[in-house]
Amino acid sequence: MFEHLRENLATVRERDPAARSTWEVLTCYPGVHALILHRFAHAAWRRRFFWLGRFISHIGRFLTGVEIHPGAVIGRRVFIDHGMGVVIGETAVVGDDSTIYQGVTLGGTSLYRGAKRHPTLGRGVVVGAGAKVLGGFEIGDGARIGSNAVVIKPVPAGATAVGNPAHILDPDRKSDSRKPDSDSAPPAEQDGFSAYGVTRDMDDPLAHAVHSLLGHAADTDRRFNLFIERLAQAGIHLGPAAEPKDDFDAQELSKKLD
Repeated sequence: MFEHLRENLATVRERDPAARSTWEVLTCYPGVHALILHRFAHAAWRRRFFWLGRFISHIGRFLTGVEIHPGAVIGRRVFIDHGMGVVIGETAVVGDDSTIYQGVTLGGTSLYRGAKRHPTLGRGVVVGAGAKVLGGFEIGDGARIGSNAVVIKPVPAGATAVGNPAHILDPDRKSDSRKPDSDSAPPAEQDGFSAYGVTRDMDDPLAHAVHSLLGHAADTDRRFNLFIERLAQAGIHLGPAAEPKDDFDAQELSKKLD
């Protein structure tokens, strides 16, 4: 118990630049308090003291704003930052060294009692503020879930998921590829940690696809107009049917996506 507590305190000091001392982390961080109470609630749950586990969990929710079902399995060195509004379901598993921000839900979509209804987070997963991970699937080691993403399918190890519903960015990229080049970066960043699940070049793949289609459409229009001009110069007039029927503006539509 005390070993886990020491690890959690050190983890917060490492990942949160606002933490000024271990004493401050121990007394003023609700995420730490929620994990301490969950250890007792989970121990009671495993010993089949179900009401006691739920009651301790309820007290923890009241005091910290973090609701962790006593049946959930929480790994070591997990950091719940800010914590308010975090909900972790009964069959959820949170791997070692993971980070969860405020407003996150690890929820279930099945009503079958005893089934695996909630997600499993691998090691070193970062779940950004307001994200919802819904279902009994796995989030691979080192994955990043962007803020406000709604994840309803598995995320590969080292990948980043953004959007609603979430889409995978760079699924083949490994987590160590996000390490900064500078050796002077904070230890958490050197280990590939990214606050709120934000990574470099974090573009929504749908927006990127639409930008590409708009660019292709604009280029097609340009070449088609050039073709009509060349036909007109050769004395071939296509008549009103070749005149543009709308005021399509690819650049204006592209700006709306940014």
